[in-house]
Formats: sequence, C-alpha cells, structure tokens
Amino acid sequence: MAQDALSKLLSSRDWLMADGATGTNLFNMGLEAGEPPEFWNTDRPENIRALYKAAVDAGSDIFLTNTFGGNSARLKLHSAQGRVRELNRVGAALGREIADAAGRTVVVAGSVGPTGEIFEPMGNLTHALAVEIFHEQAEGLKEGGADVLWVETMSAFEEYAAAAEAAALAGMPWCGTMSFDTAGRTMMGITSAALAAKVETLAHPPIAFGANCGVGASDLMRTVLGFDAAGASRPIIAKGNAGIPKYHEGHIHYDGTPELMAEYAVLARDAGVRIIGGCCGTMPEHLKAMRAALESRPMGPRPTVDDIREKLGAFSSASDGTGDTSGDPKRERRGRRG
Repeated sequence: MAQDALSKLLSSRDWLMADGATGTNLFNMGLEAGEPPEFWNTDRPENIRALYKAAVDAGSDIFLTNTFGGNSARLKLHSAQGRVRELNRVGAALGREIADAAGRTVVVAGSVGPTGEIFEPMGNLTHALAVEIFHEQAEGLKEGGADVLWVETMSAFEEYAAAAEAAALAGMPWCGTMSFDTAGRTMMGITSAALAAKVETLAHPPIAFGANCGVGASDLMRTVLGFDAAGASRPIIAKGNAGIPKYHEGHIHYDGTPELMAEYAVLARDAGVRIIGGCCGTMPEHLKAMRAALESRPMGPRPTVDDIREKLGAFSSASDGTGDTSGDPKRERRGRRG
C-alpha cells in the first residue's frame, strides 16, 4: 500500500507544525455563540478557505478541517443530522483546494470531535452506535479528500477506540488526541501513561497520538513528558491552548502571547514531540512565531518539569495524573506570598 501523506512527511522531517484554533478564529470572523461552525462550510465557504489559508501561510504543515462537531449526535441538536456527509465532504474539499494550492506538501486532517454522548452503563451510547456515528463522518471526510482523520479532544478511551474502528472501516489512516484537563487526567480519568499503553492495544492504531486543549500550555507539556516517560514509540502530538482562558468584557480571551507559544513549541520539539500545534486561542500570529522559533532555535536538552514551569508558567494542579507531584505549584505560590 502506498504510504499516506502524513507518514511520508513524518519520515522526511524531524517535526511538523499543525494549525491553531478553529473556533477562536471563526468567532473573530463573526460566528455567533451557539451557531454550528460546520454550517459555514456551505454557507460561508470563503471564511473557511480564509481560515485554512491563514494556517498554511503561517507555516502549518497540517491543518484541521472545520468539522469538529460534524457528527450526527452533535448536528442533531440543530436538526441537521441528515447533513453529516455533506458538511464533512465540503469541509474537507475546501481544505483540499487550499492544500493543493500551497506549493508544498500540506496535510488535510479531517477533524473528528467527541459525540457529546456518554457511554453505557452511565449513558446510552453503545460501542456499535459510536462506531456508526464516526464511520458516517469519516466517509464524508474521505469523499472530500482529507488525507488523514484527526480524532481530537476525547476524554473517554471507549470513544477514542470507536473512532479508531470507524477509521479502519473507512480505510483511512488516523491520528488521535485526548484532552487532559482534570489534574493531569481526562474528564473520564485517563492518564498520559494509560493512553500511551492503550493506543498500542488497538487493532488499527493511530499514526501519531497525543494531547490537545486541556488547560494551558504548561499542563499540556507535562502530559507530553508523561507519554515519553511511559516509553511511547509512535510520534507524539502536542496541541496546547494559547495560555489560560480569561473572561473579559463578555468574551473569552486567551492570555498566551506569540512569544509564549514560541517557547512552548521549542520545548515540545526538545521533548521529542513530532507534531506541534496550538488549540484554543491560537491565532495565525502565534503560529508564525512558533514556526520562526522552531526553524531558528537550535535543538536543546529534553526539558524538565521545572523548565516548563519557568518558561510557560505554573501548573494548574499539583498532580500530573500519574501520582507525580514534582510539578507542584502550591509550595511555590505559598513561598511567594511569604
């Protein structure tokens, strides 16, 4: 079988840069709160082209399609569950258009977010239904020309595994990240070490795996060190938020500067991360600074927890989820007050 575009690019480069935020950039273009971003694939395609092009122009080697909530469970909330194939196909086709005009290899990654449903016995979602939901979305993304499926912001491993099965059914390579936002664990309790071990048990494992979103870039980098400490052998993805969300005059604003994100990108690279991008709050100016730093700054030693805290700020919790409290910010804070 011919090598897929992402694997090919990974084999030729030490690191690849992914894109930034979808939501933050679309809100800046006028998307209303509560409006499904996926509707813009058909209603405002010029805005979606601009979103993708801004990432490519800033130096991204990979960008995600505007299809994060494009599954039937999420679209049902807007009575649009019948539009899954169409919205995903168009979201990917617009991406294909921008990538093919880039003049270099750019990977179109079909974004697949969580269903928003809870698995049984606590909820009603079954494995078979989750696979069906993700498979429908995957087929739409494939029709539109996505190179790879990009499963992201997952908190339950059952859902991650269902997406893996759907990717296999669609005959698509995939990548998958989980969001570690609760004291170093996902909302459903998965640790970095558990994810590193569990991806190897999948019948159709991801090309690369890692973490996205969560709290801030510091916490995400601590999770990344956890994957590495667990002996992860496949490429690691880091897509951290641009700082911490702050509520300001009716808007959520991320306080991370382009300089902070440049530091984060270099730390991620030095920690052995192969695919480096941003999540919420990451704008084209952040991406430009990240790309410039990655290209101009020499490779450094593998960062420690202290290096991360010093360069990116304190951690939001004492624990990294694995029982390691070496990243404990509490003592440091008490010391400062005294």
